[in-house]
Amino acid sequence: MKIVKKIVLALVVLIVLAAIAGLFMKKDFAIEREIVINQPKDSVFKFLKFVKNQDQFSVWNKLDPNMKKTYTGTDGTVGFIYAWESQNKNVGSGEQEIKKITEGEKIDLELRFKVPMESKNNAYLVTEAVSPTQTKVKWGFAGEMPYPWNVMAPFMGMDEMIGKDLQGGLDNLKVILEK
Repeated sequence: MKIVKKIVLALVVLIVLAAIAGLFMKKDFAIEREIVINQPKDSVFKFLKFVKNQDQFSVWNKLDPNMKKTYTGTDGTVGFIYAWESQNKNVGSGEQEIKKITEGEKIDLELRFKVPMESKNNAYLVTEAVSPTQTKVKWGFAGEMPYPWNVMAPFMGMDEMIGKDLQGGLDNLKVILEK
């Protein structure tokens, strides 16, 4: 009985310490990956500006080819919303809205996840000319893990997990645009 009490007490102490640590741990995260594509900046930006084109390169969009998609507004313009619903637990449901376009430079997006967990995050795609025939594309994702979930962040490997998918999407983009 003494051993069980000690184990329970140790678990309670660990939970309390984790809860206290969570109060001081950062809640925000930012992940970015980049790639150089052998195409002029203008043509790369024109392709990226249309959110529907993500179906061709995004790792997440390819997880469920049968997901239900709906569109509101005009693709490639501020206010366009791309919504999805999937039975695949790795896809879930949510929507992505174009919030701002800095023509030829950057597309700012807001991601609103509904299932499996509600959250709101920001994403962006940036194009930078490396040369007249090469473009660096940066794809970034940023958000917040509210308390007490932020305690899990060091164990979840957010940078590795999301970064791997961002890089996979950029690798797919490179193949598509360099054909």
